[in-house]
Amino acid sequence: MNIDELIKLRGDVGAALAMKASALKLQLQQLGDGEAPQRRGRGKGRKVPPKYRSKKNRNLTWAGRGATPVWMREEMKVGKLKKDAFLIK
Repeated sequence: MNIDELIKLRGDVGAALAMKASALKLQLQQLGDGEAPQRRGRGKGRKVPPKYRSKKNRNLTWAGRGATPVWMREEMKVGKLKKDAFLIK
């Protein structure tokens, strides 16, 4: 094939792809609105009320999620306490 034939073939392929894409878009519109369903997060970033409070500094709180905070680990070692001792009532 020479260059002119290749350029014409590329144009034909592009036109065929465009027709196929428009046909698929039309089918999607007939099936629904054509948008993918949106997923909801699993509460990531949602604030939860604190569950534990420091005995020494009342401003230090922890919701009970993730790793145990340093202040709580230190107070548990010094006072030989368990997590239940820090529960907010």
